Amino acid sequence: MKAPPSNSPFWKLMNVMSRVNVAAYRASGGRLGNHIGKAPVLLVHHVGRRTGKARVSPVLYLEDGDRLVIVASKGGTDKHPAWYHNLMASPDTEVELGRERRRVRARKATEDERSTLWPRLVQMYDSYDDYQRQATTHRVIPVVVLEPR
Repeated sequence: MKAPPSNSPFWKLMNVMSRVNVAAYRASGGRLGNHIGKAPVLLVHHVGRRTGKARVSPVLYLEDGDRLVIVASKGGTDKHPAWYHNLMASPDTEVELGRERRRVRARKATEDERSTLWPRLVQMYDSYDDYQRQATTHRVIPVVVLEPR
């Protein structure tokens, strides 16, 4: 199924659902809203690059040693998610894993890293391959590495 365009009302609904997920995740110490299928969820903090407003988004992640890896898929739609642009503009941030907070620095994975990480990400959440196929004519879905700081 093709992703709705980024200006679709669907994404406004997804933003509301994300806020509910963040609230449930925090209220339960990460016991609720902590997985989509077998893929774990973290909360990534970011600051709006235009508004300066603090934001938090639930995002699937893959552990890679002491690094965490996230994917800016936005369901394969025509644009990167806002959190991706915000992290690239202001990469020093925090993530929440259950009740634990970690200070991290975000960066876009190199092409070599992406080619190594992508199969592991798809194994964790197979919809990523579908999303990339949908987005291929528009964009390459970024993989973001969150390194400890």
